[in-house]
Formats: sequence, C-alpha cells, structure tokens
Amino acid sequence: METSNKPGILYLCATPIGNLEDMTYRAVRLLGEVNRIAAEDTRHTRKLLTHYDIHTALTSYHEHNKFTKGPELIDYLLTGEDLVLVSDAGLPGIADPGSHLAQLAIAEGIQVTPLPGANAALSGLICSGLDTTVFTFVGFLPKTTKKKREILANLPKRPETLLFYESPHHLKATLKELTDVLGQDRPAAVGRELTKKFEEFIRGSLGSIAAYFQDNQPRGEFVIIVDGYNSEANTDKVAETIEPADLVVQLMTDGLDKKIAMKQAAQQLGIRKRDVYQAVLAAEKRNPKG
Repeated sequence: METSNKPGILYLCATPIGNLEDMTYRAVRLLGEVNRIAAEDTRHTRKLLTHYDIHTALTSYHEHNKFTKGPELIDYLLTGEDLVLVSDAGLPGIADPGSHLAQLAIAEGIQVTPLPGANAALSGLICSGLDTTVFTFVGFLPKTTKKKREILANLPKRPETLLFYESPHHLKATLKELTDVLGQDRPAAVGRELTKKFEEFIRGSLGSIAAYFQDNQPRGEFVIIVDGYNSEANTDKVAETIEPADLVVQLMTDGLDKKIAMKQAAQQLGIRKRDVYQAVLAAEKRNPKG
C-alpha cells in the first residue's frame, strides 16, 4: 500500500443503542465508503452492516487488544486511508476504548471527527424529568470495593445531575449503594432498554426505585439518573416528620403501587409495615373520597 502525504481521517461513529433505525444518513454513507471499520465486536457490528447492506471489511479493536491494535490502526491512517471506529452501542469513547485510539491519532496529527448519533446516557437524561442544565457522567462504577467507595464518597454534595450505567445483574446492589450514600429521598429515574420494544422509565425517589426492583426482576441494560444535591432541601428531616399516610400517597404519586408504597414508607420511616397500613386505613376513613 502506498503512503499518502496526508493522513486519513479517524471517524468516531455512533451506532444504535437498541433500535437499528437510529443511524444518520452520513454515518451509513461513510461506513460504506471507507475500506475498513474498526469494531468492538465484529460479530455484533456485522449485524448492523447487514441491515444496511454494507460490505466493508471489519477489524477488531477492543479493551483487550487496544495497546497492540491501536498503533496498527494509526499506521493504517498514516498511509492516507480513512477509518471508521464503532463501539457495540452508542458513541465510541464513552465507557469503551475509543478514547485511547482518539488520543493516539491526535498525537500523530491525524484528524479525528465525530459521526454523531445515539447515546444512552443523554437519552436517559432528557427523559428523566430531572435537571439537564449541568450533569456529570459517572458511567459504570468500579468493580473493586476501594475504588467504588472513593467515587461514592465524592457524590453526596455534588449539585449536578449524576448519570450511571448498570447491567441487570448489578442494578439492585448499585441502587442500594446509591441509596445508602445519597439518601432514600433523592429524586431519581431509571431507564431500561432505551429505544427498544420494552423501553421503560421508573421515576421517583432512590428509595422507591430500589423498592420497585426488589419486587420486579431487572431485565435489559440500564441508565440511572440521580438528581444533584440541593442544599435548601433537608430530605432527612422531611422523612422524619412526614405522616406515614402522606408518604404512601407521595410514593404512589411517584409510580409505586399501594402495597410497595406502604412497604417503602415503613423502611424510610423506620416503623412497622402494620403501623403504616393502619395509618393509611385511618386516613382513608377520614377522607373516604381520597
């Protein structure tokens, strides 16, 4: 292959996070025009290319080979060939090794340009009902306990909205950890299977959402969106002074059914579920019309 005086362009291409139709015309065109596509999982990407009748050659680039494959791809770009980099879903470089290849390319004076598109974190944020003015992407929490604790310790007083990714296998544990650190009453939302057939948003407090998934088995990939710290709101005092029946109504407004709301109210107030049930009955007798 002859070497060009001008390096090729590294395109960072967003791919669908669920719905195969979420591709831009430009991305589809360039995927078909370049001679090579670097993919996190070539088998997964081949399904996308087949859907759009694209037959470009694929090469693997992922977390486990980035230190050896990255320099090879840079050499390829330096010959003057363009390269499109894709991840399994969403934008390359977000919670995947795409950022490493972009850094290598920039260091060599290679043009790096985005092919924008789907992103799970931002899609979850805009549908959460929470503040979108300022936010921080946390992504997946570290697997090691020490590193996880270090990150969680810095979150309670952060004023901006916080965005997390989580798998179904660890969702319950992560919600419990966030609830322990940020408080039962911190407003939050969880989006699952975004853009897919069974897309769903659960909105409410961290405590109510954690309770929901104790009774509903998590399925699919999740985005967790948590409201930032509000220094003017003392949620602990509210939780201590609110009447059990009023808290149940509040939790039901957040989307929980009555049975789960009473269970969650008992947990938040530190009282027996029977006491909450009796308080709700008494309130219904006082106000039969609800």
